[in-house]
Amino acid sequence: MTNINKTVVVLGATGQQGGSVAAALRADGWGVRAVVRDPSGHRARSLSASGVETVRGDLGDPESLRAAFSGAHGVFSVQPNSGQVGADVTNEDEVHFGTAVADIAERCGVAHLVYSSAVTAGSTTGVDHLDTKNRIEAHLRNLDIADTIIRPATFMELLVTPEMGLDRGGHLSFLMHPDQAMQFIAVRDIGRIVATVFGSPDRYVGRVMEIAGDTLTGKALAEHLTRAAGRSISYSRLPTTLSAQGEVLSKLEALVDDGRLAGNANLDALRTEFPFLLRFDRWLAGPGAGLLDEALCSTGNTDIAPR
Repeated sequence: MTNINKTVVVLGATGQQGGSVAAALRADGWGVRAVVRDPSGHRARSLSASGVETVRGDLGDPESLRAAFSGAHGVFSVQPNSGQVGADVTNEDEVHFGTAVADIAERCGVAHLVYSSAVTAGSTTGVDHLDTKNRIEAHLRNLDIADTIIRPATFMELLVTPEMGLDRGGHLSFLMHPDQAMQFIAVRDIGRIVATVFGSPDRYVGRVMEIAGDTLTGKALAEHLTRAAGRSISYSRLPTTLSAQGEVLSKLEALVDDGRLAGNANLDALRTEFPFLLRFDRWLAGPGAGLLDEALCSTGNTDIAPR
């Protein structure tokens, strides 16, 4: 393949977004180098088995990033954020990591940087783990590096997670009113979009792209889930009295109400450009099928961050 001698460094490759990017790049013939904290870990070993080069590195260690970026054509940048369960980072950490990755990529002569931001970037939201992306984007604009910024809609995967999504009792709770529309994207499609972006730099360098695969109301989500599950699924908006997260949830729901978190991607244009984009019903029949089954059979806690 034409990309076989070019390498893209993927950050977060043991997570959802980075993992989807690594898989899509490998499928398109790119060499992929994943920066991982522990190359002997289960997820890192799975990446190696799929043909991904894994190198030890840490977002807080500039020397390890410089070594990882050496000779690379591209870098896919995504950072952990304080809204994710298990992510031991502050908001300032995220900004520091995101800006450092871009600075080091520039100094290493990386030809193309793709940064995964948030659908709300471009405005101040009052939700700290979303506003970090706005600050990183602002930093990128001051650098002399060819870049593309993607702003993914809320993940479809988040809809089938306990506490903020589908529970085993067959009830879906999320951020919008039953008749209110919101955009979503399958994580798999983020990877495929990023691979397309790296493969066509003349078309995508300099662009800021809001990306989504479907627009659905709460009622429509419940209808799709009912058909896929073969049992009745109901829907309601998340109560902002939910545990200690009420203040953040209230802010997120306000962002849905004013449109900033609901998403405003041009789906017709996106489907012309990326015909592989999954609608929610196709996602439920494909990548989401196992997650749906798991959601209806288990309970647990999850993060509240819609990215």
